[in-house]
Amino acid sequence: MDSETVVHNGGCHCRKVRWRVQAPTSIVAWDCNCSDCFMRANTHFIVPAERFELLGDSEQFLTTYTFGTHTAKHTFCKVCGITSFYFPRSNPDGVAITFRCVDPGTLTHVEIKNIDGRNWESSVAKADIASLSKGQNSAN
Repeated sequence: MDSETVVHNGGCHCRKVRWRVQAPTSIVAWDCNCSDCFMRANTHFIVPAERFELLGDSEQFLTTYTFGTHTAKHTFCKVCGITSFYFPRSNPDGVAITFRCVDPGTLTHVEIKNIDGRNWESSVAKADIASLSKGQNSAN
């Protein structure tokens, strides 16, 4: 799924957390059923960390939650509670962007794929999601 790479802006509900990310206009987003993503209804796409930039004073409004292996860093806004991005266990060298937190107008297509986060080890290997933060094919 090749498409033009553009700069997407986005952030949380109260707009205290703002960021920009370079990613294709057409993406594959992952709907995960792990205990955390399932409860938050998080559906995200993965980009290499170097394509993500936190803007302004956003850092002061973030807090982080970890559990289990503590590899994933679930960031969310201290004010409104929205997780607009986080650092996933599958891609600790990348960033998972909640596609619904991208400002309207730059995403032209979102294909949603399921990943079985409840059976994480076998599912991640089958989905080859770890390759998505390596630069090439980074958002799909």
